[in-house]
Amino acid sequence: MRTDLSRLFRPKSIAVIGGGAWCKSVTEQLIKSEFAGDIWPVHPRAEDICGLPAYPTAIDLPGVPDATFVGINKEATIGAVERLGRMGAGGAVCFASGFGETNDGHDANARLLKAAQNMPILGPNCYGMINALDGASLWPDQHGCRPVDTGVAILTQSSNIAINLTMQKRGLPIGYVITCGNQAQLTMANAAHALLDDPRVTAIGFHIEGFKDLPGWQSLARAAAAKNIPLVALKVGASAEAQAATVSHTASLAGSDAGAAAVLDHLGIARVHDLPTFIETLKLLHCTGPLTSTKIASVSCSGGEASLIADMADPTPLTFPPLNDRQKTDLATALGPKVALANPLDYHTYIWRDTDAMTQAFSAIIDPEIALTFLIVDFPRADICDPSDWECVIKAAIRTKAETGGTIAMVSTLPELMPEDVAATLMTGGIIPMNGVSEALGAVTAAQHRLPSPLDIIDPTPNTDAPVLTEAAAKAALNTHGMPVPQTWDGDLDTILAQTRTIAGPFVLKTTGLSHKSDAGGVVLNLRTEDDIRTAASKMGSQTLLLETMITDPIAELLVGVIKDPAHGFVLTLGAGGIYTELLQDTASCLVPATRDRIKQCLTQLKTYPRLIGYRNSPAANIESLIDTIDAVQNFVITHQNTIEEVEINPLIVTPSSAIAADALIRKRHD
Repeated sequence: MRTDLSRLFRPKSIAVIGGGAWCKSVTEQLIKSEFAGDIWPVHPRAEDICGLPAYPTAIDLPGVPDATFVGINKEATIGAVERLGRMGAGGAVCFASGFGETNDGHDANARLLKAAQNMPILGPNCYGMINALDGASLWPDQHGCRPVDTGVAILTQSSNIAINLTMQKRGLPIGYVITCGNQAQLTMANAAHALLDDPRVTAIGFHIEGFKDLPGWQSLARAAAAKNIPLVALKVGASAEAQAATVSHTASLAGSDAGAAAVLDHLGIARVHDLPTFIETLKLLHCTGPLTSTKIASVSCSGGEASLIADMADPTPLTFPPLNDRQKTDLATALGPKVALANPLDYHTYIWRDTDAMTQAFSAIIDPEIALTFLIVDFPRADICDPSDWECVIKAAIRTKAETGGTIAMVSTLPELMPEDVAATLMTGGIIPMNGVSEALGAVTAAQHRLPSPLDIIDPTPNTDAPVLTEAAAKAALNTHGMPVPQTWDGDLDTILAQTRTIAGPFVLKTTGLSHKSDAGGVVLNLRTEDDIRTAASKMGSQTLLLETMITDPIAELLVGVIKDPAHGFVLTLGAGGIYTELLQDTASCLVPATRDRIKQCLTQLKTYPRLIGYRNSPAANIESLIDTIDAVQNFVITHQNTIEEVEINPLIVTPSSAIAADALIRKRHD
């Protein structure tokens, strides 16, 4: 059952407990925003604060507060929270630090949670929240939020990042800002889930340092998808925890950030990597919602800008479809014979200041197959120039939107050349104002329609020590879950020779006891006779050997690995395999469990994928059979999730008909 946060986030009465500059600032911000509810300062000695009567204690208040800012020291905070909880208060922001974020604060953290009982608390160690939709804030500092009717919600663990985001001049309507601090009780996912109940919230953005409560995130993602509220995240803090204990190639190939990326992908949450793109993505989602394709168009009055956006889009998934016949005809009518018709389009300056002609040209390129059309416009500095000459392009863009219904963004090549007042005018007219071509392209990429996986996340657990199974035992274990393996014999030299004298080669001979046998010369291929095998064995210096039938019709060698990431769960990594796997660095990762479609998507992301589908008329792999094999690996992991630490098949040799584990490594405890 979810905690009701409506009183905390949309309060009708607010108490502010504490003195000093911080608590005074909370009251000042409430007065400045013309909060329509009751404001009750609480101070044991002051008669008034900011002209409002002060009350000695919370129990002296004229009513039970919906929300309370608790701005006193750590120990006093615990007592105040206990009193508020007994009163039936709607929730509290705990400003003080010194709780779970410090080595000596865990006892205080436990006492705070006990004191709160069922009352929601935000923090501790956080600034609190701003609700710009209702003019309600529990915020101990200045901020840049303005009153809005609808807007995005931003949640972050960093109060300073939150302040900075409120000061943006990019025209993003911000409805809520919530800082989550230590998340002692309310997690970021809990808080965001509550915001889904406010129909004025158009999109939700997260600045995430680390995930907490992955099942809660999954519940949030599914609820947001059901309400068509898009989610976007800026995830920072790549941890190397998952790599520390591993012995396979998989961890170093996937990278320390693979777990976080896999979680966000599984949840259907778009990911960006910098704050400017974060803002632009939220702005785009606020204005138009998720996009349904990566096809874009660009219109500018300069060939330089047309070339710039084409080059900058090249490394992205975005494409500029060629103009169709209808677009060419309509553009030729609007622009005449002197303009070369293409996408991106340079329409020159022949029609500048002619609003009707500009509207006709802009409308001509709008097409149902285009997800978004960029109009590239940089506005002059108003302090030293006359911007009135740019009114024509604003009017033409808004008229084009009204007449075509197309999705249109006006983007400046330099972020600072999209003035805030122009952005507001454009947004009112249905045009998305965007600051900077790079940020705009990143936003369009991130704003693609996404859905969370239908498969439930496996809640992560800490890494533990576990032994490595022998290769023969690892292959036998995987084979019981449907993984094809070569015919294998292990033992001393005479034993394996006695078992294989009637079997035709070629064979592969391996030493045992090494995780990376090829590096140590512990693998010899293409052995056809008993003498070949004896010669190879004499150079290995191992009493226990492993002999296998050699796979003779390979198309490609892949790596399939799963590592347990203690922060994110089990991460499945697919990549180019074999002895050059770390040199090639060709991988894609997803979270276990993954759907067959997601596994195929990962395969298609590999540079080696063309080899799997018959590069230059070479034999193609059976992709469905290959997915079956990869699915067998994750099924093995799911079955043994309480004891498994890592699994790696390298190489998985892909043939025209199947995929066979030529080598396998498993590190697990006994079931």
